[in-house]
Amino acid sequence: MSTKTLAYILKRIGLALLTVWVVITITFFVMHAVPGGPFLREKAVSPETQAALEANYGLDKPLIVQYGTYLRDIITKFDFGPSIKHRGQTVTGMIGDGLKTSVTIGLIAAFSALFIGVTLGAVAAINRNKIVDRIIMVFTTLFVSLPSFILGSLFLYLFSQRLKWLPAFGDKWTGYILPVITLALYPLSYITRLTRSSMLDVLGQDYIRTAKAKGVSRGNIIFGHAMKNSLIPVITYFGPMLAYIVTGSLVVEKIFGVPGIGGKFVTSITDRDYTLIMGTTIVLAMLIVIMNLIGDLLYKVVDPRISFD
Repeated sequence: MSTKTLAYILKRIGLALLTVWVVITITFFVMHAVPGGPFLREKAVSPETQAALEANYGLDKPLIVQYGTYLRDIITKFDFGPSIKHRGQTVTGMIGDGLKTSVTIGLIAAFSALFIGVTLGAVAAINRNKIVDRIIMVFTTLFVSLPSFILGSLFLYLFSQRLKWLPAFGDKWTGYILPVITLALYPLSYITRLTRSSMLDVLGQDYIRTAKAKGVSRGNIIFGHAMKNSLIPVITYFGPMLAYIVTGSLVVEKIFGVPGIGGKFVTSITDRDYTLIMGTTIVLAMLIVIMNLIGDLLYKVVDPRISFD
């Protein structure tokens, strides 16, 4: 690894850590600036009881002291504190339980969308303006345009309630099919269109025409040059998309009753569970930052011509 590459990686890691710190800071102070408090919905809470509750969760201390303690616990123990509304449970534990399901469904959906989307996009680009290209574009336009709650509701009604082919959700592998398809259709369609557009641009470059003139086989041109160079926009999109899908889609999880992190985030807002809101927001932001960092580093792998300046 060259010195320039190492310096770039260290710089990107430093910027990623700075971004995470900014997110933690903004989330902490915004949540404490929201009017009201987490104990206002408790029944018959006397001032003495509320003061005792605040002291138990450390909310009676100065805000800057609370911030310092919160930041220290995240850095040293990756601990987001106890849940205010779910007594006896930690935010880290609740997020971990939700992520088990969300990550399983999200990873299957994300990599299915990537593989199928890149394949369909390449097929559409190679067969530009032919019937195959037009069919792919029609369906991808349809799935990009339809919101996930409409697709999810349609799949749930048709395949689960009417035909009874698949369960809405469950522990068996068949219970993952409908949520995965609903989650994957939009990114799959977007990646297909992105790959097609990028590949058409690459196929029109001078070095592709030169390769054709030298008699390079069609397969080598497509898979050795065009395909690899057209993946850079896909990598840019895939990082944040993967983080979003893995942490759970609020709508999809609600429709299919998936016990993922998305449902916990919605519940934390309605319950005014400040620590859970902050924890889920910070974890989502960290995943997006990490995926963007990995995506930036993968550019060099996909296209060695890219310089880390």
